[in-house]
Amino acid sequence: MSASFKSKAPLINREISWLYFNERVLQEAADKSVPLLERLRFLSIFSSNLDEFYRVRVATLNRLANVNTKAKELLGFNPRKVLNEIKNIVVKQEKRFEYLYEHEIIKELAEEKIFIINEKQLNVSRGEFVRKYFQEKVLPNLVPIMLDVDNTKPFPELKDRRIYFLIKLTYHKKIRYALLEVPSKSINRFLVLPHSNQLKFIILLDDIIRYCLDELFFIFKYDTIEAFTIQLTRDAELDIDPNVSEKFIEALSKSLQRRSKGKPMRLLYDSEIPLDMLNFLVSRMNLSNGVLIPGNRYHNFKDFIAFPNVGGPSLEYETLPALEVKELDLSNSIFNQIAKRDYLISLPYQSFDYIIHFLREAAIDPKVVEINITLYRLAENSKIINALINAAKNGKKVNCLIELKARFDEEANIFWSNKLEEGGVHVHYGLLAYKVHSKICLISRREKGRLTYYANLATGNYNEKSARSYCDHSMFTVHKGITADLKRLFKGLEKNLFTKAINTLSLRLWKCAMQFIN
Repeated sequence: MSASFKSKAPLINREISWLYFNERVLQEAADKSVPLLERLRFLSIFSSNLDEFYRVRVATLNRLANVNTKAKELLGFNPRKVLNEIKNIVVKQEKRFEYLYEHEIIKELAEEKIFIINEKQLNVSRGEFVRKYFQEKVLPNLVPIMLDVDNTKPFPELKDRRIYFLIKLTYHKKIRYALLEVPSKSINRFLVLPHSNQLKFIILLDDIIRYCLDELFFIFKYDTIEAFTIQLTRDAELDIDPNVSEKFIEALSKSLQRRSKGKPMRLLYDSEIPLDMLNFLVSRMNLSNGVLIPGNRYHNFKDFIAFPNVGGPSLEYETLPALEVKELDLSNSIFNQIAKRDYLISLPYQSFDYIIHFLREAAIDPKVVEINITLYRLAENSKIINALINAAKNGKKVNCLIELKARFDEEANIFWSNKLEEGGVHVHYGLLAYKVHSKICLISRREKGRLTYYANLATGNYNEKSARSYCDHSMFTVHKGITADLKRLFKGLEKNLFTKAINTLSLRLWKCAMQFIN
C-alpha cells in the first residue's frame, strides 16, 4: 500500500464504527418484512448492546480523555472529540428508536388487537385487576427513598442499569422528592390483563407502579404526584491489581463489588421529565452534561426480549427443528463413532445435544479415566456442569479451567467454580496475564491397555442456551496431532507455560478447518 493512498484513506474510529453496527440492528427493527415481535426484540438487542457499549467502551474513552497531547498523538485520535461525537450519534439513534416503538410497532401491534396500555388507559375493571396485582405481588418489593431537598444528606447510590422513578410530590408550594427502584429483577416486567372482545392488553410493571403510587405515599399530603424513569449506566471495567497476593478469585470478587459503584457513564432519562426535576437530579448527583441522554418512557428495554406473544405464531420467526448430523447417531456410543471419523456440528442449525451426549457418556463410561475442559460462559441451568460433577462422582478425574474474566459473567463463573469444587472437580482459574477464550475438551479413555484421546473443539461456548441462537462450529476428533497438542495445552494452562502449545494448536486447527472447507 502506497504512502499517498494511506494518507487519503478515511479512518473511522472503532467506537463510531460500532455505533454504525448497532444502527443496523435498528434497521432490522424498522424492516416490515421481519415478524412484528422479532422487530420488538431487535429494539431490545439494540438497547442491550448500547448498555454494554457505555459500560465498557465509553468508560475506556473517559479514562483516556485526560491524557496529554503526546499520548493523544500515539492514540491517533482525541478521546474527548470522540465522546462528543458518540453523544450526538446516540441522541439521534434514541430518537429513531422512540419513533420506531411509538409510531410503528405500537400501531402495528394494535392492528393485531394487541395493546400496550399505560396507567392512564385503564378502565375500572382492569384498574381493579392491576391494583390487586400490585398489592399482592409488587408492593412488598417497594421501598421509596425520600430525598433531602436542602442537600444536607448524601444522595443515594444508584445501581448500575436499574430502573428508577424520580418522584415529585407537590403540596401547595412545598415540594418533596423521592427515589424508587422498579423491581424488574424480581418481578416480570409485563402483566397480561384479562382479554375482552378478542382484544389483548398488556401493561408494564413501570405503569402498574405509577397507577398505584397513592398506596406508597398515603402518609404525605400532596396536590400532584409525578414520576419519571431514569437509568444510570456505570463504568464496568474491572481494575485488578496484577500484584495481588491473595487468591485471584477473591481479588475478582472485590473488583465486582467496585463495579456496582463505577463512575457514571450515562444517565438515560425520560425526555418528558420537567426541567426542574432534571436539574435537581443532575445537581444532587453532580453529573456533567456529557452523560445526559434523553430517552423514551421505558428504560432497560432489553427486557422486551421476553415480551409475551399473546397473538398468533405469525408474529415470530418459525422455530425450526434441528438438523441431524449425518451418520452421528445419539442412540449409539459417540466414542465408537468419533473413533472412525471426525464430525463437525454447525450450530444452531444442528443440535447442541451432541456435545451434551459426549460429556454424559464420558461421565458413565467405565473406560474414561480423565476429562479436561475449559469453560467461559455457561447457561443458567448448565447441563455441562451437571455432566462434569457426575463424572467426578463416578470416579473420573475431572480438570476444569474456568475463565473468570468473562465480561459480565464473572459472578456466574465464580458461582459455577464453587459448585464444581463441591462436586469433586479440580478447578483452575484463568491467569492474570492472559484471557483463556478457548472452548476445548479432551477426554482420556483406556482402550486395550493404553490411553486414547477424544477431543471437542468449538468456536462457541459450552452453553446450551446461546447455542440455539449463535452461529458456531463444534468439532469432534481423535486426530493424534490435535489431541497431543491439547494435552500439552492443558498441562501448560495448569502450569502457566503454554505460549508454544497454543501456537502449535492454532496451526493444526487452521489446517484441519481448511480440510473441512475444501
